[in-house]
Amino acid sequence: MLDSMQLLLLATLVGMGMVRSSPFTSYQNQRFALEPQDQTAVVGARVTLPCRVINKQGTLQWTKDDFGLGTSRDLSGFERYAMVGSDEEGDYSLDIYPVMLDDDARYQCQVSPGPEAQPSIRSTFAGLTVLVPPESPKITQGDVIFATEDRKVEIECVSVGGKPAAEITWIDGLGNVLTDNIEYTVIPLPDLRRFTAKSVLRLTPKKEHHNTNFTCQAQNTADRTYRSAKIRVEVKYAPKVKVNVMGSLPGGASASAGGAGGAGGASGVHFAGARIVEHSQVRLECRADANPSDVRYRWFINDEPIIGGQKTEMVIRNVTRKFHDAIVKCEVQNSVGKSEDSETLDISYAPSFRQRPQSMEADVGSVVSLGCEVDSNPQPEIVWIQHPSDRVVGTSTNLTFSVSNETAGRYYCKANVPGYAEISADAYVYLKGSPAIGSQRTQYGLVGDTARIECFASSVPRARHVSWTFNGQEISSESGHDYSILVDAVPGGVKSTLIIRDSQAYHYGKYNCTVVNDYGNDVAEIQLQAKKSVSLLMTIVGGISVVAFLLVLTILVVVYIKCKKRTKLPPADVISEHQITKNGGVSCKLEPGDRTSNYSDLKVDISGGYVPYGDYSTHYSPPPQYLTTCSTKSNGSSTILQNNHQNQLQLQQQQQVHQDRHPDRHHHQPHHHQAANPQTLPMTFLTNSSGGSLTGSIIGSREIRQENGLPSLQSTTASVVSSSPNGSCSNQSTTAATTTTTTHVVVPGSMALSVDPRYSAIYGNPYLRSSNSSLLPPPTAV
Repeated sequence: MLDSMQLLLLATLVGMGMVRSSPFTSYQNQRFALEPQDQTAVVGARVTLPCRVINKQGTLQWTKDDFGLGTSRDLSGFERYAMVGSDEEGDYSLDIYPVMLDDDARYQCQVSPGPEAQPSIRSTFAGLTVLVPPESPKITQGDVIFATEDRKVEIECVSVGGKPAAEITWIDGLGNVLTDNIEYTVIPLPDLRRFTAKSVLRLTPKKEHHNTNFTCQAQNTADRTYRSAKIRVEVKYAPKVKVNVMGSLPGGASASAGGAGGAGGASGVHFAGARIVEHSQVRLECRADANPSDVRYRWFINDEPIIGGQKTEMVIRNVTRKFHDAIVKCEVQNSVGKSEDSETLDISYAPSFRQRPQSMEADVGSVVSLGCEVDSNPQPEIVWIQHPSDRVVGTSTNLTFSVSNETAGRYYCKANVPGYAEISADAYVYLKGSPAIGSQRTQYGLVGDTARIECFASSVPRARHVSWTFNGQEISSESGHDYSILVDAVPGGVKSTLIIRDSQAYHYGKYNCTVVNDYGNDVAEIQLQAKKSVSLLMTIVGGISVVAFLLVLTILVVVYIKCKKRTKLPPADVISEHQITKNGGVSCKLEPGDRTSNYSDLKVDISGGYVPYGDYSTHYSPPPQYLTTCSTKSNGSSTILQNNHQNQLQLQQQQQVHQDRHPDRHHHQPHHHQAANPQTLPMTFLTNSSGGSLTGSIIGSREIRQENGLPSLQSTTASVVSSSPNGSCSNQSTTAATTTTTTHVVVPGSMALSVDPRYSAIYGNPYLRSSNSSLLPPPTAV
């Protein structure tokens, strides 16, 4: 049976080939002008499979997976299927809408044989692939996952129903796409057409992941729009610690070093890259970020725990150089774990010698090395200077050179650090040789006192023996209790002191000092001479003299200062003491009892004829006991101011007689003149000459200006008369500078010139007013 069918099929094929090969029948055969091709469509879309036939003779149908769909264009029984096109055009395209997942199949356009035995034709198979978008992904752990730092967790994301299977992508909270530690699995669904995609993220949580969202995105070729799901990760983590070094700058400014580990910067100036000044106050702050936030602090310095260091800050009140390069560590612990951070202190401090250069003894030609170790921060600049040339011979810690006469001597090591004072130390390089004595060859002592003779010798190496001789005899401990010898080592040599207790004259003379070392010896002759001592009495007298001189000088200065203060005069209406000057002047002082006097103080200017209080409008005769004694500085004469009314009348008579006898004298005295009204005599100076007669001088008038602020007064002329003791009167001119006199000044009791009562002495002096005074009280009256 099988063989017959094969023969029939072969005959058919041969026949078709013969027909097609015939040039007379090829145009009658039906053939495809357009055949369907493979297509892809998304569920719900429209798909058209093209099929055009030329010279169609047979019946046309579409097959789906070799199952015929029908020959009518509406394809009854398949509501979503239809053949579109027109018969005239030979278009029998298959239209599918909407595409469903079941439409995923192989399609073929077939034409049966024609009535004239035209052969049937079949198109190529066209595959229709239907795509299905995946469902929105889901994270199986929910919306939140709790994790602990550095402990791995798995987060699973599932996307169901995609065709093809969904592609799943993971994105962390910072927007980074994760590609590592992800496991992707595809599981077919029961329909064997769709798939479930599963992606597992194996995450190692960090502190940075705390409170961030991880996103799972799913998509396939059916829909490139991402569908996503999110999960929030809460991470418990051990403290994140940062130590900040704070300090107090000059002026109290705050400073800090380092950053804040996620806690924000500190106020103040940062110490980053700077050194902390020695002896300043340093505050170290420990900042910790932890979840949970219940933490415990511990402080360490060089791994030694600090007692009471359970706080967020540690203060070193006086940071010294011993803290330089010290490691300060802060350890913070919570329920998750503990962590720490440390800071190395960088202390800036002044230079100091760790090892000073040491003096050395060396032979000529030998090589020596001087060392100078200095401790400071920053590192010091070291300079070696040779003395006395002040030449720089080295700049390193060690100075090495060959010893010679030129290189032996003193060397300075100087260390300098910016911002600090320079320090220096010296050392000597001594040439070995025989000793050399350099003491004074003549020395002195006091007889009866302890005398000392010093013998200094430069000796390198050190002297082995020092001896003293006097008058050819060596002095030793057996020489008696008068002598004792002290030997002291000094830099570069030795000093021997010979002490003579209670020295006498026979102890003075020439002494020999001998110094011996390994390289030789030296001898020096020292003359001890007695010097005279100053006696104790002379010392006491000299001291007393100096003290007495200083005391006298002090007294003179005090007196001078007091006298200088007294020369300052107060206002005229309140002074109690005057000084009147003319080529030496007149000094007027109140005699005892004057403090209660009703007399007004006067200020007299002899040189200009100044007579204060020139006129009085009221009659006043003071009692005779109120007197003022005046002394002339140039000649020692004294003047008595006497107020007596009778003397006033007598002086007026004497003036008249004087004018009658010497009428021409007034013409030869241009500087003296009489007043217009001779009846008014303001004041008279009576002078008692050495011969017993009274002489006087004329005082001219001048304007009187008071120092109390009142208007000026015009004084009148006063006539001075002289009379003999028996009552005779003579008018003559007197010279006060050549005669030692005693003058009585009589103030008249009545004045012809009327003046303002405020110019009266009674007005300005409350002690002159009586109960029956008619004057108004002055403004300052009490």
